[in-house]
Amino acid sequence: MKDQILKVSPKYSLWEITLYYLKLGTWGFGGPVALVGYMQRDLVENKGWLTEEDYKEGLALAQLAPGSLAAQLGIYIGFVHYGLIGATLTGLAFVLPSFIMVVLLGMAYQLYGGLVWMQAVFYGVGAAVIGIIAVSSYKLTVKSISKFELPAMKAKWLLWLFYMAGIIITVITEREEILLFLACGILYMVIKAPPQWLKKPAVLPVGLLVSTGFFKYDGKTLQEIAWFFVKAGAFVFGSGLAIVPFLHGGVVKEFGWLNEHQFLDAVAVAMITPGPVVITVGFIGYLVAGFPGACVAALATFLPCYLFTVALAPSFKKIAKNTSIKAFVEGITAAVIGALVGSVIVIALRSIIDIPTILIATAAILALIYIKNLQEPYIIGIAAIIGILIKTL
Repeated sequence: MKDQILKVSPKYSLWEITLYYLKLGTWGFGGPVALVGYMQRDLVENKGWLTEEDYKEGLALAQLAPGSLAAQLGIYIGFVHYGLIGATLTGLAFVLPSFIMVVLLGMAYQLYGGLVWMQAVFYGVGAAVIGIIAVSSYKLTVKSISKFELPAMKAKWLLWLFYMAGIIITVITEREEILLFLACGILYMVIKAPPQWLKKPAVLPVGLLVSTGFFKYDGKTLQEIAWFFVKAGAFVFGSGLAIVPFLHGGVVKEFGWLNEHQFLDAVAVAMITPGPVVITVGFIGYLVAGFPGACVAALATFLPCYLFTVALAPSFKKIAKNTSIKAFVEGITAAVIGALVGSVIVIALRSIIDIPTILIATAAILALIYIKNLQEPYIIGIAAIIGILIKTL
């Protein structure tokens, strides 16, 4: 497929597509759904740089593989006409602006996090983030599993079972289990679309593995950060917010790098910055181990996404038709979204602490439901102002 793609003369230069993603990474607010929408509008409809088929193939690959949806689509589009160098430059250009922003915010957070005004800002922002994630969880549930209608739920009963298991296990254990995700994916694949090697046991199943203290850090912590965030990038499917429960289980529960409020602040930072939501890992890495920690966390998270995309892109036309792979991803996605809902419940129990925070979270939910084209940064900004007013008056 790569050879076929590269034979088509592109309507844009490597510099033009790189510059486009640099701008999108700088000004592209609204989360993964909005970002992939911008790409379709700009590159397919307005500029005519890509065909509708190229775009849909890239979107399908981004949905099938783990990692950041928007970042994967950007990497694939860079690959379409310019191969490995195009994928590398578009990926870096897309992620770099928001990475710089979260590092600067991390520096400010370390410097001013203890001040009253900063605490007041995140008092309001933390509650709003709960509302935003709750709405995103609902949208992900409807999009990835089914609508909340009895016939649709009956047809997808097994996915709903995985979804509920994800919620219950996350709420009880307050962490997310990779083995649960993999088990759901494998079970759904075996039931819905068993691969050929299962139908013919004599064939060996090859390839089954799924695979401001600016410089204040220690080597062991960096190794732990690298390994943990590689797993986050390799095993989390779906929207950027799907990584939240996995991060919460490791960053707060397993390693204790951040407390609950710091973690919620990290999610808030991802909401108020452009580019992929997953870039919150850079902020977390900075708080844990300074600038080296931010670099290691971001690189470890996006590397699996990059490798999956450039490895699968050349033969994706064939892979995309594999019903076993589609079933595997469906099963994993149901459990991951359930875990996201579970993490919302866990974090909300610690962050929604009084009547004002209840009202802020509720207002954020209602605003997202009833105000069309409302972007999350506006809600975050209003919540910050409300938090300051409540704490200072």
